[in-house]
Amino acid sequence: MEIVHIPCLSDNYSYMIVDKRTREAAVVDPVEPGKILPVAEEIGADLKLILTTHHHWDHAGGNDEMKKLLPGIKVYGGALDTVKGCTDEVQNGDEIKLGADINILCLHTPCHTKGHISYYVTDKEDDPAVFTGDTLFIAGCGKFFEGTAEQMYQSLCVTLGTLPKRTRVYCGHEYTVKNLQFALTIEPNNGKLVEKLAWAEHQQKSNLPTVPSTVEEELETNPFMRVSLPEIQERVERRSPVEALGEIRKRKDNWRG
Repeated sequence: MEIVHIPCLSDNYSYMIVDKRTREAAVVDPVEPGKILPVAEEIGADLKLILTTHHHWDHAGGNDEMKKLLPGIKVYGGALDTVKGCTDEVQNGDEIKLGADINILCLHTPCHTKGHISYYVTDKEDDPAVFTGDTLFIAGCGKFFEGTAEQMYQSLCVTLGTLPKRTRVYCGHEYTVKNLQFALTIEPNNGKLVEKLAWAEHQQKSNLPTVPSTVEEELETNPFMRVSLPEIQERVERRSPVEALGEIRKRKDNWRG
C-alpha cells in the first residue's frame, strides 16, 4: 500500500491509503476537501472510502463536502459517535476491504470521544499501519473529553499497545515536539526520548513530518504507554498503571512548555 500525508488546517494530518494494484484509495479524516482531491488526481488514486476517526469538526468536518464532490463515496465512522456524513457505522472488529490487497480492521479506542475508531491497515507486502486520530499521538495521547483514564489505558496500552511492534503509527496532529518535551519531564533520563526530540526538532525546522512512528517506538518513548513500569508510577507518585496514566494526563493538561 501507498500512504500519502496531506497536511490540513494548522497542524492536522489527513492520509490517503492507496492500493498499489488497483489505485483504489481511502482517505482518513479529509477535513479540507480542497486539499484532498488534487492529491488524488496527481497520484492517480480512485477515492472509494472515507475513514473518520471521530466526530470532532477538524476530523469529520469535510465529510459532507466530500460526498457532494464524489457522489457514492462511503463514509465510515464509529457507531457511538455522531459523525457528519456517515453512511456506514462501524463497531470494534469490523473489517473493510480496499482494492485487491488491503484489509482495514476497525478498533474501538474510546476516551477522547465515546466512539473513536482507530483503523489498522494491512496488506500482503508492507508493514502494517494504524491510523489513530486523537487517541494516540507520537509521545502523547488525546484529552479525556468523553471518557476516563481506564478507557484510555485500555485503548492505548491494550488495544494499540499490543499491535505488532513494527506497525507504523499515523496520528491526527503534528504535536510531536511538544509531546516529547513534556515526556522528558516524566522521564528525564530516557536516552531514547532525548534522541527522538533532537530528531523531531530537526524535522520541524526542515518542515517535514514527524509521522509515522511505530508501536515499538511508542512503547519506548510515550509516557502514557509506559505506565505499567514501576519507575513511571513512582515518578508520578501513583500505585497503578491507570492512576499513573490519569496523573500524567492531568500534568500534561496543566503543562506550559
